[in-house]
Amino acid sequence: MAGEGSISVASLAVDRATVESMISRGDYLVIAGDESVLESLPSGNWIAGTIPYFMTDEGGKVDQEKLYVNVIEGLSSNNMPRLTLYDTNTISRVAQEAPEHGFTILILPANSDVHLNYAQNAPDFPKMYFAPIIGWISGMHLDNMGTQSAKVGFGPAGGMLSESQAAAMHITLPEDQVAEIKTVNLFEQGEGDAIAFSQSGFVVSDCKAGDADWKLSDYVREKGIDTRLPLVANYSGMMVNVSIQEVCDDSVKLYAPVFADVEYRFAKPVEDYVTQFNEQISSSNGSKVAFSCNCILNFLYSELEGKKTGKFTGPITFGEVAYQLLNQTMVYLTLSKI
Repeated sequence: MAGEGSISVASLAVDRATVESMISRGDYLVIAGDESVLESLPSGNWIAGTIPYFMTDEGGKVDQEKLYVNVIEGLSSNNMPRLTLYDTNTISRVAQEAPEHGFTILILPANSDVHLNYAQNAPDFPKMYFAPIIGWISGMHLDNMGTQSAKVGFGPAGGMLSESQAAAMHITLPEDQVAEIKTVNLFEQGEGDAIAFSQSGFVVSDCKAGDADWKLSDYVREKGIDTRLPLVANYSGMMVNVSIQEVCDDSVKLYAPVFADVEYRFAKPVEDYVTQFNEQISSSNGSKVAFSCNCILNFLYSELEGKKTGKFTGPITFGEVAYQLLNQTMVYLTLSKI
């Protein structure tokens, strides 16, 4: 527990009845779980996203029965969180409406217009980067792709589930506490051709690779690219991944947008995800981790089911938010005393 006057976040894996009890006593909750367990939760102080994949104390896990809950603790009557819904017309306000001293947890449903808007435009939203915005893209069991839509839940509106809106919890911190977003990205640019695009977007065709003009789909096939490896851009030392969803005849579908005139390279292979992950996080043990999520592609490609990723727990998602949309990256939020 945090000391008096401090905010903390507890992470729990519990059954639906326990969550209903927590809602009934007024707890502020961020919930992840399969749609079948989330639907018809009672109204209250909570937001949620559909997903049945998790990092747990026992390792990576598929669970369609439990709910994974972040409980906001240490609140007082003068700093209660604000819960807000956003659609594609209002999502640009999310950073403006974030607390001046605090953080925001944001959940967006995969493949919705609000998800696409955020992915392509978040870096240019007013006041972005003034306060931490962290979160994730909700999804579904991979067996249900194409037949089920990703959703977010919003407790204040009678526990509604929406496939077109994003849900946010804006949390104010006391002045002697600070929130910081951190990432664990094991991918770095490989030695192959630099790749640039003339247009931004989730679906790309023409590109320049090295000194030649290509269709990216042809380049991937002719060069024998392992599409489990993302395209990686280097933003002043920060590596940002764009993961491949599908290689079509004349185009490539992506899980995040590429941006025009940014230089990308396909990533170097990661030989042992868990070992390299644990090496990278071994130095990050000073502040308390309040929230974390990891990518479904890391779960799949690195076979994380049953494998522990340090002490980090939380949803395994269809995309990660650390201000902007990320892929194949673990993001986490720490709370520490100033």
